[in-house]
Amino acid sequence: MSDTSIRPRRPSVRALPLASALRLSRPSDTWFKPALSVVVASAVPHLTLLALGRLDLVMYTMAGSLCALYGHGLPYARRARALAGVVLGMTAGLAVSLVTASLTGSTAVLIAVGALLAAAQKVLCDATRIGPPAHVIFTFVSSAALFAPQHLAQIPGHLALTLGAGAFAWLVAVAPALVRREGPERRAVARALDAAAACAADPGPRTRNAAAAAVHAAWQCLLAAGRPTPVRRSLERLVVHAEAAFAEPRPGGGAADPDRLRAWAALTRARGPVPAPPSAPGTADELYGIDAERAALRAPDRRRAARRALLRRLGPGSPLLPVAVRTLTGCALAGYLCAALGVGRPYWAIVTAASLYQANITLSWNRALQRTLGNLLGVLVFVAVLPVSRISPLALVCCCLFFSFAAEALITRNYWLGSVAVTPMALLVLEFGGTHPAGELIGDRVLDTVLGAAAGFLAATLVTNRRATRRVERALEATRRARADAERTGADHGAAPAERDRARRTLTASLVELREAGDTAAGEWWQRALPEQRLLAAEQAGHRTLAATAQRRGPTAHAPSIGAE
Repeated sequence: MSDTSIRPRRPSVRALPLASALRLSRPSDTWFKPALSVVVASAVPHLTLLALGRLDLVMYTMAGSLCALYGHGLPYARRARALAGVVLGMTAGLAVSLVTASLTGSTAVLIAVGALLAAAQKVLCDATRIGPPAHVIFTFVSSAALFAPQHLAQIPGHLALTLGAGAFAWLVAVAPALVRREGPERRAVARALDAAAACAADPGPRTRNAAAAAVHAAWQCLLAAGRPTPVRRSLERLVVHAEAAFAEPRPGGGAADPDRLRAWAALTRARGPVPAPPSAPGTADELYGIDAERAALRAPDRRRAARRALLRRLGPGSPLLPVAVRTLTGCALAGYLCAALGVGRPYWAIVTAASLYQANITLSWNRALQRTLGNLLGVLVFVAVLPVSRISPLALVCCCLFFSFAAEALITRNYWLGSVAVTPMALLVLEFGGTHPAGELIGDRVLDTVLGAAAGFLAATLVTNRRATRRVERALEATRRARADAERTGADHGAAPAERDRARRTLTASLVELREAGDTAAGEWWQRALPEQRLLAAEQAGHRTLAATAQRRGPTAHAPSIGAE
């Protein structure tokens, strides 16, 4: 018998990709939603300020308008709460920056505060899993405000503009609920069906893990959606079919028929009625356990447990701490380097460095390449569009709105492509306060991009993240416990259906977390070698347990108990 605990020898420094980091992918199926939302949320404040002749205040309304980029994957009930938190968080970060700018003109102090804000925003966004675009927008707003002239007496009015624009962005983001209440849930379930179809057509570790992640995301979306409706009931039954298909794929028919799953996904994503599937194998018509779990999530003790879990993610032992230190170090280093070289806008370098930090060094390297290429090409676009933007204030507003839409339309293909549109938009925002020499803007932006990317990636390589391997160990233990629980409840004929379904969903969630932890640790440097054999064995055993329990759901199932492997 092989010893799955043997840890293979692996190099401390891994090869960094080049071509794959710049390769274009298919656009997101919802790319137009944030793109349209941010344009509408920005157009009304922009045009209002244009009519009032106060385009110099655009920076403050834009801070609120950019909140419309968040939460588009969440069901509307949760989106409303999340966006309220985003608006308040954006206003709080802006308030700190404006107060600091009004109290000191020291570049060294402003850079230090900008780096601290960037690190705090990174940790909070990662801990709450808000995004995309996560912390980058917060850092862009707060860093820019640090270097804007400010007086204490002006701050309340400027913050009121941000809150007003943020409230309008909130309305824009949740307004589609009036037309299609279950839209986010339908899209999440459609993705789960598509992923299950891909797994059924080509079973393998990659497609199976992708299907598990998509099914888990669909369950989480449905659980967060609020009270059940007839549409959500049908969606729950469709997720049961998707789960059965990836747990035990049987190409050619049954629950694992890829063509039928894809057809259901297309109908679910469309505007017509949700498909009414037959009962999944071994399952009664209704979905067992989902209502009990939904009610449990709203219980006071579960809410307190969720808050405690969030605090643990922010505490001293948090796996997010190394990334926070990287962000703080890289942003400070980038800002001070640019200031030493006489660059007038070191906040661009701070934002560039902050945008690099992803889950591990390999992904941060990808982002460094993408950001640098996109910004340099974006500078060329700015050169071409600058004469047009200076025709009139209305032309400037229209250019900014166009690039806001283009950035969201392109960024899901690849980050560098979106950066080609983000860069001219960020440069044009400076024009609202008055014209600037084009050569100065271009030179500063190019220098800030290169220095920010270099300093940011240097910090990522110097600040080690050995907690990534410890996260894998914790995920392995959580998967072992979840698998044992699923086997126990599946073998117990007296177990309540709600308990069996909860155990299955817990096991699926643990497998998703295990894969995420493994992928994150695999891209890190300077750490212990990963227990790859244990990872593979745990994943295979977990998926075998899911397959074994796939036929034992609902009170009508009386299959033999699940034995040990």
